[in-house]
Amino acid sequence: METLFFYFELGINHVLDPNGYDHVLFMFALALPYLFKSFSKLLVLATAFTLAHCLSLALAAFNVMSVDPGIIEFLIPVTIALTAIHNLITSGSSKGSYSVQLAATVFFGLIHGFGFSNYFRMIMSGEASKLTALTGFTLGIELAQIIVITSTLLFTLLIAVLASDRKPLILRILSVLVLILSIKIAVGNWPF
Repeated sequence: METLFFYFELGINHVLDPNGYDHVLFMFALALPYLFKSFSKLLVLATAFTLAHCLSLALAAFNVMSVDPGIIEFLIPVTIALTAIHNLITSGSSKGSYSVQLAATVFFGLIHGFGFSNYFRMIMSGEASKLTALTGFTLGIELAQIIVITSTLLFTLLIAVLASDRKPLILRILSVLVLILSIKIAVGNWPF
């Protein structure tokens, strides 16, 4: 049980660590166009991301597959940029093709999982039960992501209350800011 809780806390810290804000930035961009009434759809996206993240971690932890960390560190901000671009194309509405967004979110989850896989494999190397560690970590990630998407929904609700007539514009501006920040990170992580 101690192992489960250790990795649960590690999963929470992985998402909410201010030094590794790319995960929060991705969840923020993903949640930005949604409203509380669509929380279940957003939760499905976040959970799909978590499960894909877990899958790539498992593939790396069990030495089934590894990916060049330099390329992954470049691709992570690209996934954030693409999510922000999706928001801009759909004008900050969650009404775009949900199945396409779900598939993209799963793919992006795989990429993000590989970004943490080398560190995770290193700290997990001495664990007797890799499955327990992976389960705890995944549950921690999911809880932290629920915190991020709920906070984002509260933020967009505040925008709707304070500036309802300008909400679409504000959401587009926020998406542009996410896009600019993610491009800056991608350029800094250019692997070639």
